[in-house]
Order: sequence, then C-alpha cells, then structure tokens
Amino acid sequence: MKLNLFAFAVPLFLFFMMLEYFAARRKKLPTHRLEESVANLNVGIAERLTDLLTTGAFFFVFLWVHHHFAIFNIKATPLSWLLLFICTDLAWYWYHRYGHEVNLFWSAHVVHHQSNDFNFTVSARITVFQAVIRGIFWSVLPLIGFPPEMIAIFLLIHGIYPFFTHTELIGKLGWLEYIIVTPSHHRVHHSSNPEYLDKNYGDMLIIWDKIFGTFAEEKNKPVYGLTSPLSSYSFLWQHFHFFLEMIVAFKFAKGFRSKMKIIFGKPDSVNPNIRLLLQRKMLSRQPAGNLHPSKFIGRLVIVQTIITMIILFFTILLVNHISKAQLCILSIFIFTSVINSGAVIEQKKWVFHLDYIRLILLTAFLYTFHPYPAAIYLAVFMLSCILIFYRSVGKWYCTQLYNYA
Repeated sequence: MKLNLFAFAVPLFLFFMMLEYFAARRKKLPTHRLEESVANLNVGIAERLTDLLTTGAFFFVFLWVHHHFAIFNIKATPLSWLLLFICTDLAWYWYHRYGHEVNLFWSAHVVHHQSNDFNFTVSARITVFQAVIRGIFWSVLPLIGFPPEMIAIFLLIHGIYPFFTHTELIGKLGWLEYIIVTPSHHRVHHSSNPEYLDKNYGDMLIIWDKIFGTFAEEKNKPVYGLTSPLSSYSFLWQHFHFFLEMIVAFKFAKGFRSKMKIIFGKPDSVNPNIRLLLQRKMLSRQPAGNLHPSKFIGRLVIVQTIITMIILFFTILLVNHISKAQLCILSIFIFTSVINSGAVIEQKKWVFHLDYIRLILLTAFLYTFHPYPAAIYLAVFMLSCILIFYRSVGKWYCTQLYNYA
C-alpha cells in the first residue's frame, strides 16, 4: 500500500507547536492567543493542501530548466552539496527581500506577517502564491546546473529550519548569532518597530544581511504584525486584502509610471487609506480585534480545526488511494472549513451558508463510498427540507451559535 509519508509532517509540526504552547504556559508567557493561532493554522492547512496539488509541478519545471538551459553539469559531491546550500540560501535571501520590496510579491508574502503573535504557528502562514514565487527564484538552481533530484532533497531539509526560528522562548545563542539566522534575528524581521522594518531577510545564514546591509540586532522588544494591523481573522480577507488594495490604487493612479509603481514599487506606495475604505465596504463594522469569542465559540473552533487537520492528514496520506472526485470533494470541504473558522470567530451570520455547503459535501463524499439509492434519497430529502425553510433555519442556527437575543 503506497502511502504519502509527507502527511506525517502535519502531526510532527503540530507536536512542536503544542510543546511550545505548554512551555510558554509554564513560564506564564502570553505568546499564544486562540484567534491568532487558529488563523495561523488555517493558512497552513490550506497551504499543505495546495502543496499536495502543486509540488510535483515545481519538480517538473526544475527538470525542464535543467534539461534545456543548464549552464553547468554539476554532479552530486560533498563540495556540490555545500555549494547548493550556499546558492539556495542566497536565492532565498533575494526572494525574501523582493517579497518585501515589490508590491506584487508582497501581496503574497504579507499573509506571513499578519499575526500579532510570534510562535511556531506563525511559521504555518505560507500561501500557495508565496510558494509559486519562491519556486521562480529557486529555478535559478537548475539553470546553474544543479540536478533537480539534489534540489528537491535539499529544499525539503531547507524548509524545516525556518519553522524553529518562529519563537519567543529561545533567547540569543551566543556566537551562532554571527553565522546563522536565530529566533532573535527572526523576531526582528517579524516586528513592526520602525528600527526593525525590512531587516534580517536570511533563511538559514545571517551573513547575507550583513553583506547587503539589511541586518539589525534585537535590542528593543519587538511588536509583531503589520505596521497597520489587519484586524480581521477572515481567511479570504487575509489572503486578498493587499491585492485588492493594489487594484484600487492602480485604478486611481495617473500615468503609466504611477501605475507601474503600484505593481513593482514598495508597499508604502499604496495609500493605506484604501484598506480602511475596503474594510468598511467588505467587512463588518466591528474590528475583529474587539471581538471576544465565548468559551463555547472557542472550543467549537478548536474542535473544528482539529477535525480539519485530521481530514487533511488522511487526505495527504491516502492521496494515491482515493479517486479524483473524492480528492476534489475533500479539498473543497477543507477550504470551506478554514473559511468557516475565521467567520465563526468574527461571528458572521453567513457561516450557515458554509455549513450547509459542508453538509452537501459530506453527503456527496459518503455517497462515493456507499452509493445506495435509499441513503441518497434520504439525504436529498433532508437537505431539501432545510432549503425550503432556509432563511428560518439559518436565523435559528445563528441564534443558537452566537446566543443572539
């Protein structure tokens, strides 16, 4: 039975997240908030799922570039592995730096910096858009002549290290601070302190920041998140708010040069008031930061997130043993669930629509295993009854969920 063992990355990283959480509680450090952690995990869940559908494509791109355009024919030797490490880390530095200095790239990378907490769950805030841009920068590796097999193996190893730099529990590490990227360095990178902005882009080696003049030492206590906090736990808003801001700014920019600056300029070229305008039009009037979910809502969101992660784990593990229809249904269900979690935290009434869709998806998935006519007739009858009294059922549902008077 051919299992996809990459699925075990989900419980492995979750174990370290829980270990950090309990260590922080023992030290009475306020490093975790429920809403922030759930939002972080939701982004990570979606990224793991999309990786399942896109990772193979990156390998074939590397293979195609290496086969047609490789400058050198590099063989796997101890020296070439060391050279690959240096080239990969240098490519990451420039990918990361341009991710902060070019609006088009920042629209994908901004999601990683939205959390006002800093812990292992923040490392999960990677989007598929960010992965695609990163893959473009890494395409220089097969162009140089590194075999795609070497690249694939090393990128798996290289991708693990940054997870452990997202924590407040580890202090400075002595002489290692001069060589590698430490949690102290990365705390600086994630902070919105004026003196720390656009600093410490390195992934594993801090020497690039020192060479190119983007290094800053952690001296003052970092304040995490964006310079203008997002104030929303909406999965969709987190992913697309800056892209929408760019569209509005592009529309009102006068002249070709001004329009190109919106796309390829720095983030401060986009008027921050545009976000306020979009928030008033597209989000609720009450900022998410002012919402304090009840214990029931908190527990509901935790349970839903755990169930979603379990479904994700088995989807990845058994991807070679389920049909395309089942994979499609599970993928939509997972995406709907992560959107639902943020909406429940913000107490949106339209969560009923999402839960009705999830009920349909669950029915369809069960039918793929047991296509019995009697069962499907019963399911369709129940769904139809809800549909007939849709508005009344939805109102009752939200009243029970949020305890509206």
